[in-house]
Amino acid sequence: MLETSTTQSDLSRVSGIRQSSISQFLSGKVNLSDEQLDRLLSCMGYRLEVVRRPVVAELTRSERRSWRLHRQLSTHLTRSSLEEWRPRIERNLRRLRENVSGQPHVRNLDRWQSLVGSGDVPGLHRVLTGLDRDSIEMREISPMGGLLSQDERSDVLRMAG
Repeated sequence: MLETSTTQSDLSRVSGIRQSSISQFLSGKVNLSDEQLDRLLSCMGYRLEVVRRPVVAELTRSERRSWRLHRQLSTHLTRSSLEEWRPRIERNLRRLRENVSGQPHVRNLDRWQSLVGSGDVPGLHRVLTGLDRDSIEMREISPMGGLLSQDERSDVLRMAG
């Protein structure tokens, strides 16, 4: 915008995207779709080029260990294993609720409860293996403890280094 001397108002008029959306995007409060961003850029003589390439996630040691353990657990997760695990998960959820307060932990416990309660296996897989900040925070208050055998848990942690 600086290079083309384009104001938010000008950009809104020529792109058809509301000025408030542009302002929120510029302040980091919302994300725009690739289509919206491409439209904004084209109004200033630019194109959006999206390059897809794998990037190693930057995780703390603790986050990486948690991800590895939950990823291993995900390899066993099916509708039937979820039903088998449900009593333990629900006990873990009750115990966690007794000992946890504050956000985002309480909200994340509610989300775990919803995923388990509805039997949302794909949603659980996403949380167990996701590398987005939301999934990482969900795993910080995970009710999945005690589901891996001690041998399997030890093997995962040994490989984690």
